[in-house]
Amino acid sequence: MNGWQILLGTFISSVSQVMLKKSANRSYPSRTREYLNPLVITAYAMFFAATLLSVAAYRTLDLSAGAILECSGYLYITVFGAMFFGEKVTRRKLAALALIAAGTVIFSLG
Repeated sequence: MNGWQILLGTFISSVSQVMLKKSANRSYPSRTREYLNPLVITAYAMFFAATLLSVAAYRTLDLSAGAILECSGYLYITVFGAMFFGEKVTRRKLAALALIAAGTVIFSLG
C-alpha cells in the first residue's frame, strides 16, 4: 500500500498547487483576503494531508522507490497545466514525460 500512498499524496499535492495558482491569479481587496480565503486554506490542508501520506509511506518504503514514485507529480502538473491554464504541451515536454515514465517502469521492474 505504501507506493499508493506516495502516488496519492503526490496527486493531492499537485491538485493543491493548481488551487494555489488559481487563487494567485485572482484579485483580492486586501492582503489578508489574499491569504485567508477558502481556496488557499483548502490547498494548504491538502498539502498537510499529502505530507501525512508521505510520512506514513516512508516508514516502510525505500527512499529510492519513494523518490521515483514522486516523479509522477511532473505528469500531473503537465496535464493540469494544459487543462486549467491552457499551457502548451510541447514535444520537449512529452519527451521528458516519456523519459520519466520509462524510468519509473524500469525501476519498478528491477
